[in-house]
Amino acid sequence: MLTRISPDLAPTAAAAQAPAAVVIGAGLGGLAAAMRLGAKGYRVTVVDRLPGPGGRGSALWRGGHRFDLGPTIVTVPQVFRDLWAACGRDFDADVDLRSLDPFYQIRFDDGSQFTARADTAAMQAEVARLSPGDLAGYTRFLRDAEARYGFGFEDLGRRPMHRFADLLAALPRFAALRADRSVHAHVARRVRDPRLRMALSFHPLFIGGDPFHVTSMYVLVNHLEKAFGVHYAIGGVVAIAEAMARVITAQGGQTLYGAEADEILTRNGRTAGVRLTDGTILTAGVVVSNADAGHTYTRLLRRHPRRRWTNRHVDTRRWSMGLFVWYFGTRGTRGLWPDVGHHTIVSGPRYRGLLQDIFIRGRLAPDMSLYVHRPSVTDPSCAPAGDDTFYALSPVPHLGHADAVDWAAEAEPYRARVQAVLEDRLLPGLGAHLTESEVFTPETFRDRYLSPFGSGFSIEPRILQSAWFRPHNISEELPGLFLVGAGTHPGAGLPGVITSAEVLGKLVPAAQPVAR
Repeated sequence: MLTRISPDLAPTAAAAQAPAAVVIGAGLGGLAAAMRLGAKGYRVTVVDRLPGPGGRGSALWRGGHRFDLGPTIVTVPQVFRDLWAACGRDFDADVDLRSLDPFYQIRFDDGSQFTARADTAAMQAEVARLSPGDLAGYTRFLRDAEARYGFGFEDLGRRPMHRFADLLAALPRFAALRADRSVHAHVARRVRDPRLRMALSFHPLFIGGDPFHVTSMYVLVNHLEKAFGVHYAIGGVVAIAEAMARVITAQGGQTLYGAEADEILTRNGRTAGVRLTDGTILTAGVVVSNADAGHTYTRLLRRHPRRRWTNRHVDTRRWSMGLFVWYFGTRGTRGLWPDVGHHTIVSGPRYRGLLQDIFIRGRLAPDMSLYVHRPSVTDPSCAPAGDDTFYALSPVPHLGHADAVDWAAEAEPYRARVQAVLEDRLLPGLGAHLTESEVFTPETFRDRYLSPFGSGFSIEPRILQSAWFRPHNISEELPGLFLVGAGTHPGAGLPGVITSAEVLGKLVPAAQPVAR
C-alpha cells in the first residue's frame, strides 16, 4: 500500500515497521537493486513509467509476435544466480535459460563467414580457416582476455569505485594491462587479418562503445563468451524481468507501472522520497535511481544544488551511439533460410570508417552493419506457428551531434535500406513474407526511456568514463541516493547492470526496523 503524504513531507501515522526504499525504474538494474534491498530488510517500491517490467529489456506483442526490445543474450548467468541466492531463491527454478551454440555468425562483405562457438578447438579451427598465420596470436589473445576479465570484471567490476583512492590503487594494474590502448589497437597487435580484427574487437558495440576508442580492458567480453557461454531465456529477457518482479512481490515489495518519477525529494540535506508526475509522494530514506544518470542529475535533482554532475558536466560527456531497430515478423518462414540462426552479424563494407561516421562525425552513413536476432529458432513461442520473429539493429549517431538526423523524415527510408541489405545478404525474398513491423529510432529511446540524446547505452565506456570516472553507485550529490544501471559503475550490458546492484548491496546498510 502506498503512503501518500503532504508536499511538506510530514510523517504519517501509518509508517510500516520496515524502512522504506524507492527504486526509480524497473529495468534489470532497478529490479536487481530492489531484490537486493528486499533481502536487506527494506520495504521496496519500484516505479516505472512503462506498462511493465524490463525497461530496455521489455517486450512488445504484435499479431502473435513477441519482440524482445533490447538485450537478447545472457553471457554471465552466475550474476543472476548470485542475485537469486542472495534472496534465498533458485534462479534456475524461475527462469528457463538455454545455452546457444553457435553463439553467432559474422557474414563479411566479401562473402566469407566467421562462426563463434563455445569450444576452443572449434574457434581455433575458424581462425585457422580464415588466416592460419594468426592462430598463435589468437591463442595469446585469449590469455589477454582472461587476464582482463579477472581484474576488470571480477575485481573492479564487482566492488564500489567511488573513492579516488580506489582508482589510485588500480592504476598500476591498468598500466600493466595497457588499458590506455583501444580494444581494436590491442586486437591488431595479436592478429593481422582484418576480418579477425573485426570479429575480435566489435564487442564494445554491445555496450555502446567505439572499439577504436574504448579501453582495451573490454576485450574481457571475449573471455565471458568463451568461459560462460551465450544463453537465451525462453520467453525473452522480459521473462527474467517478470521473474524478478515476482521475487520483489514475494519479499513484500511492490512494483508500480505507468508511474513516472518527477523529482527526488530532500529534507535536511538528504533523500526523503520521490514525487511522481501525478503528485503522489513516496517517502523513503533510501532512493535508488535506475534512470539514466544524466536524467537523474539534470531532471530528477533539478532543484538540488549539484557540485560534480551539473548540467554542463553531463552535457559534455561522450555518449554512446544511437540505435535504429527494425522489429518485424514473417509468415511461413520457419523452414526458410535454414542457414540463418539465432544471432547473425551482417558486416558492412567498412569497419573503421563506419564507426567514425557514427561516433565522431555524427552522420548517417550510406552503408551499414546489422545485428540480426531470430529468436524463433530457439523459442517458437515468440511467433505464430510456422512464422518467425526478427529484429535488425543498426548502430547510428545519437541525437546530440550537430545536424542530428531528422528521424521523422528518415525512419522509413532507412528501414527500406535495412530491408534491402537483408534481402541481398541474408534473407532473400524477405519482402514477400513480411507481416508485423515496428521501428525504434534514437528519438524513441529518448522519449520511451528518457535517454539523453537518445543514446542506446548511456555514457560511452571510454577509459576516462569508466570505473571512478563514471557516475558512482553512491551519489556524492545527495546522501541516501544511489545509482544502478548502464550509466553507472561498472557499465552497460546485462552483466554490468546486474552487477551494479551487487555493488549497491555493499553500499546500503542492512535495514533497521522503524519503531512504531
